[in-house]
Amino acid sequence: MTQFEKSFYSKTSMYAFIVVLLLIFSMWVGTKQFTHVDMMLFGYLIASFVFAIGMTIRICSWAIRPATHQVIKRTIHNLKTGKRQKRNIKAITKTLVENIIFQKFIFKRGIYRGIQHWLVAWGCIGSFAITFGLTFGWMHFNLVDPQTYQLVFMGIPMIKMAADGLIAELVYNGLNITALMVLTGVIMMFIRRARDKGVQVTQRFEFDLFPLYILLAVTVTGLILTVSYKFLGGFLHQYLTLIHQVTVVIFLVYFPFGKLFHLPIRPLAAAVPMNYQEQVQVDTRPCKKCGTTYSSDDQIDDVKGILGAQAFDLQLKDGTYLADYCPSCRRRIRVMSQLNLENTSGNPFGPIETNNGIHIPGFGRKRADEFYDRDKEKTLVTVQTRGRNK
Repeated sequence: MTQFEKSFYSKTSMYAFIVVLLLIFSMWVGTKQFTHVDMMLFGYLIASFVFAIGMTIRICSWAIRPATHQVIKRTIHNLKTGKRQKRNIKAITKTLVENIIFQKFIFKRGIYRGIQHWLVAWGCIGSFAITFGLTFGWMHFNLVDPQTYQLVFMGIPMIKMAADGLIAELVYNGLNITALMVLTGVIMMFIRRARDKGVQVTQRFEFDLFPLYILLAVTVTGLILTVSYKFLGGFLHQYLTLIHQVTVVIFLVYFPFGKLFHLPIRPLAAAVPMNYQEQVQVDTRPCKKCGTTYSSDDQIDDVKGILGAQAFDLQLKDGTYLADYCPSCRRRIRVMSQLNLENTSGNPFGPIETNNGIHIPGFGRKRADEFYDRDKEKTLVTVQTRGRNK
């Protein structure tokens, strides 16, 4: 542990401090030494810092879990391996396109579910990009002349656009577009949850419905703001701004600790095909008992490491691990162990001795004669013992 680490209570607090410093530095660069800070966004700025700290804490607590930690270690090791470079790039690119951009894993569960999830996911991503870009001052607009604006990103002048042009309209209404995407997806989710009886049985208000209500509040209040200043001449705009700011602050503070947290960690899905599929959808690890291929060497090694870290290694008497066997052989091993049939000595169809003294006959067979003889012997011993005591 370095001297710098010792100055904090934990590594998590150190990482949170570093993240805040990086955000302040990026804000200093983007606003040209804080000369383009929009004080109207001050409430969003404070909430964004709270969001960043919360995300750091949540990611750190998530990353130290045995399973996550093992996958992260495996990913870093594979990224450093030169022989895997082509395979890594191919796997990451494919996962990025299929699972992140197009989200095919959701569309496999149904077109309706895929559309609603895609709208909410990319609506939120777009809203985050625009909101944080404006709040931290990473981007702003300069008036070049009465009819031309220029986008400035991190202090660097970028594209110019006509004030009344199509590009300018799309840029100005970026948040409205993403809000409409989220609103459409959320309404579709509410409709599905109202009609699907199976979902109603399993859903919970605090975990499944509350995030949707927050998204609904943020999008509706944001769109009402646009209606107010565009069509109603700014009617109640000051109060609507405050209401919208409160909903955004609640959303940002809640985000790291609720169901929506899966959004920033979803890219880790790229590690699965990259780490554990030497050939896509082809297993290479043979079962110790039947020889059937059922997984890959890296995946089985990681499973052993994860279970070992939790003192739950499932090591068998012969030195092998339960993870070394295919699912079918694992089930057989469990059944043989639970029914006390794993040893070949004795009568395999005889009575099974259990911890509570109950004797179970074999599969579809009568009890062995030894069972009744043993009961007679026990009765004789008991009678003799009582006679001696008298």
